[in-house]
Amino acid sequence: MKFRFVFVGKTTERWLQEGIQEYSKRLEHYASVEIVVVPGSTNREPVRQVEEEGNAILKAIGPKDWLILLDEHGETCSSVGLAELLEKRMSAGISSFAFVIGGAYGLSALVRGKAKLTLSLSKLTFTHQMVRVILLEQVYRAMTIRRGESYHHV
Repeated sequence: MKFRFVFVGKTTERWLQEGIQEYSKRLEHYASVEIVVVPGSTNREPVRQVEEEGNAILKAIGPKDWLILLDEHGETCSSVGLAELLEKRMSAGISSFAFVIGGAYGLSALVRGKAKLTLSLSKLTFTHQMVRVILLEQVYRAMTIRRGESYHHV
């Protein structure tokens, strides 16, 4: 089992870096974890930024990855729902997942076209850097739910 997390641009805040490290480490008890940071585009045109970042994202994704995008317009699910979704995909033979968080202007049509699912973590808006920690924590939570561990309280 492998989880790949693809982020556009560096995580600049130390407390967010620590959160990413903490939940990556916890998640490694259940699966291989890879965090790939692709550089944010410096192009001044938003359309070009999205295209350039999209190309870098596609290079970072493995050919067997089941691609899940994070986007404010995606579908929402509960933590239990995410656990069930992952369980269903794993039972169907999927062994590698890639979660992608795009840059400030979103994700290219090319990346969107390859996605199996687009998720929204909330109707609230979070910074792209904060979403990284929230996503890692939720995937960790999903894995503990799958195993019936006490981390998640209902």
